[in-house]
Amino acid sequence: MKSVLKLIDRIANRVNISLADLEFEARPIIYNMTKPNKFLKFYAFYGVTDHHPLYFHFSNSSLAGSYFFGKCRVDNSVLYKSDIRGDELKEKGDRFHFHGIDFMIEHDESIHIKDSYLNKTLVHSSSHDPEYPELFLIKNTAASPYSNIHGSPCRGVYMGHFSTADFTVIHDCILDRFAYVQSGTLSHKHIEPGRIWVKSGDDFDFSYNFPTEVIDKYISFEPGHKPEGIFMDFITEKRKAFQRIFDVIHIKPHENVPSGTAISRYSVIRGKCHFEDNVLVAQRAYLENAWLGKGANAQENCFIVKSRLEGYNVTAHGAKIIYTQLGKNVFVGFNSFLRGKFDTFVEGKLACPLVIGESSIVMPHTIIDLEEPVTIPPKHLVWGYITNKRDLKKHSIPLEKLADISDGISLGAMKFSGSGKLFVDTFKNRITKILEQNGAHFKDKKLKGHAQKGRNISYNIIQPYSKGPRKGLYPTMDISV
Repeated sequence: MKSVLKLIDRIANRVNISLADLEFEARPIIYNMTKPNKFLKFYAFYGVTDHHPLYFHFSNSSLAGSYFFGKCRVDNSVLYKSDIRGDELKEKGDRFHFHGIDFMIEHDESIHIKDSYLNKTLVHSSSHDPEYPELFLIKNTAASPYSNIHGSPCRGVYMGHFSTADFTVIHDCILDRFAYVQSGTLSHKHIEPGRIWVKSGDDFDFSYNFPTEVIDKYISFEPGHKPEGIFMDFITEKRKAFQRIFDVIHIKPHENVPSGTAISRYSVIRGKCHFEDNVLVAQRAYLENAWLGKGANAQENCFIVKSRLEGYNVTAHGAKIIYTQLGKNVFVGFNSFLRGKFDTFVEGKLACPLVIGESSIVMPHTIIDLEEPVTIPPKHLVWGYITNKRDLKKHSIPLEKLADISDGISLGAMKFSGSGKLFVDTFKNRITKILEQNGAHFKDKKLKGHAQKGRNISYNIIQPYSKGPRKGLYPTMDISV
């Protein structure tokens, strides 16, 4: 494994150089992310459909357990059980809009991961860097497990456990554990653990900080040690269920899948699950006794356990929904953790659940972990840490009331400034686009999205050198049409 260890050392040095101003030391984190012998345990794989361009290039890299789709290039990097989805990249001829400037994309966009270590990381969407619209670049970056790099080019970045960079161009920054940022551009910043920050120029600014004791309870981490907390305990309990999908190459497809619905071969479906039309269940999603209504989706690294989603629900990457009932059109943001109070689960309904009314928006990185049953009314924005009805009053607001705000508001630890209407409209438009992209409204061969385009996806596996000086590395290869 000498070549792999040499590669890891190279990456650590480059991350350290990028983050020298922030006095960051990458080695204790990177060296302890994954034991090198695990790089031989899982094959990498890529998806092929006639709806997406096919081009992959891999050189001097280790890719264990990782999934690739679309156009991707990986050089001098280590990827472990990461998902690199290039199915929403810009294509030649598309129009790109930025601050009143409109121009045509000259060639198909690609994801390029260079000198980086991504561990159980999701990379998705298209680049939001206006200077390089055809290149989604991740360079000199280390990402800890269950982090999301969503439309966010990263150069010299450390992503902590369960952190999310969303539609943000990031240079030389630290996003600490469970931090979420969507702010356009970010450079030379340390976003502290549990900070949730959504900013759009001078239009609006939403900010919330979790109490330190709450973050430590759900995800704590010291370099050189394993991460701990409720999030890790929950995932560890379910982790063994994923073993079989990598141990067995030829798994029978799920039976009786409705029209327009796609359930990934690399997802886990347990117990009695119900799926209606146009449902999307992505790879590495975990469903147990779950009811998904028409047009609902469960994206990568989602867990839906003993819960009911009425339809047209968006469960964003990494979200967890347990003992919960969601009305129609409810959005649950990245890495949110929703756990109702368990009593009984009969005929797809809970007696004492967390209930979220239709058309509500659960902000990314929200934690609702109940001590008593709670019902969130329809059309509300929800954020922060909620355990009971009293907490809900300080961590929610009707969307209509928020839309009327034109200057600012503070509610508990949440601070908002700018136009509430623009904030609400931006979220609603994004949810509409996600449902369209996922094919939630597919009918009569029209309005196809990921669910329909991915129904007939085929998977091909690739494996590393098993012996010799390159043990653990994958051969240099180009895969294209």
